[in-house]
Amino acid sequence: MPVARTPATPLTERRKAETRTDIARTAAALFVEHGVRETRAEDIAREAGVAPRTFYRYFPTKEEAVAPLFEAGARQWVDATRAAPARLPLAEALAHGTREALSTDDPANAESLEWVRALLRLAHSSPALRSVWMDAYHASETALAAVLAEREGAPERAGSLPVRLAAGTAATAVRVAVETWAAGDAPAAGPEGPAALAARCIASLSESPWSTT
Repeated sequence: MPVARTPATPLTERRKAETRTDIARTAAALFVEHGVRETRAEDIAREAGVAPRTFYRYFPTKEEAVAPLFEAGARQWVDATRAAPARLPLAEALAHGTREALSTDDPANAESLEWVRALLRLAHSSPALRSVWMDAYHASETALAAVLAEREGAPERAGSLPVRLAAGTAATAVRVAVETWAAGDAPAAGPEGPAALAARCIASLSESPWSTT
């Protein structure tokens, strides 16, 4: 009997994700050390130990090589909001997700936040890098809208105006908090860290954006 072909294993997908992350961290380190303009995609590929063609298989441009570092935090926030206790109203669920995603208790997460800070500082003089950052948060808005609709028991309303407004408002609040922290010198932990700033941003918003009806 012939053996049925199976799709790519989770291990293969994990290896791909690890390769993307390795390239992203290498790109970030080179950008910080040499500058975005002075760093070539070929430089990133060489330092990451991959062929240039492999680099371009994962990323179309050198700036987009750091997208995984931006996307990771946004994805953590969306996932943590989804996992928030069902009894919490939307504003509190979002605050819960923010605390979890921006927590510095996990050393890996704290390291990622410092990379984001360094890259956001570079983004001031690199429109392409700013575009990668904004794309990551736009994607998080879309994913968050689906989560908010699910929490309201109406997943089909993810594209509705009220749900999109709530997701967009929350994503903007977190983005502004992270950018404000990145521009300063406060440590990631503490009252001026990104988690604390994001919680204050969300709490300061009026109640109306959280109504999805």
